[in-house]
Amino acid sequence: MDITNAIILAFALGFDAFAVAVAVGIKLGKLDRWTIFRLSFHFGFAQFGMPLIGFRIGTFVYDWVGSAGNWIAGAILFGIGAHLIYEQFQTAEKRWQGDPTRGASLLALMFATSIDALAAGLSLALVGVDILQPALVIGVVAAAMTIIGLVSGHSVGIKFSRTAAIIGGLILMGLAVITAFS
Repeated sequence: MDITNAIILAFALGFDAFAVAVAVGIKLGKLDRWTIFRLSFHFGFAQFGMPLIGFRIGTFVYDWVGSAGNWIAGAILFGIGAHLIYEQFQTAEKRWQGDPTRGASLLALMFATSIDALAAGLSLALVGVDILQPALVIGVVAAAMTIIGLVSGHSVGIKFSRTAAIIGGLILMGLAVITAFS
């Protein structure tokens, strides 16, 4: 995978971290540097690690699916994009309570925002891509998007985070089509 595609994938996967960070920035009201560091580090670390785990699983699966790997990877990416868009239309009752930057809430958000990166790692294994460079790019971009999301959450508001997540979903769906037909 070339660096351009890795960056595009990283931004598409990072939009959910961005959207959550905007919501956290709005919810917390006051941000300090440790809160920003804590959330961006954890989101970036999860976004880095999950593709590695997914890649390991995908390497095992690749032996079974062979040449159908591009189609399966495309279907997975398309599903991730569609789910990301779907999530933006959920009601407020389905959102978390408490301090989202600590404890179980932080772990749940780390997992929720990086599960798509796990699936992307699986997809990358199915098309035979080396994983380390994309995983690093995904982690760094997710951390940066988390910082931007937290800071902008004060001024921009929740509507922008929804639009960003929808754009991320559409980008993932576009990458799915490119992957399936490559």
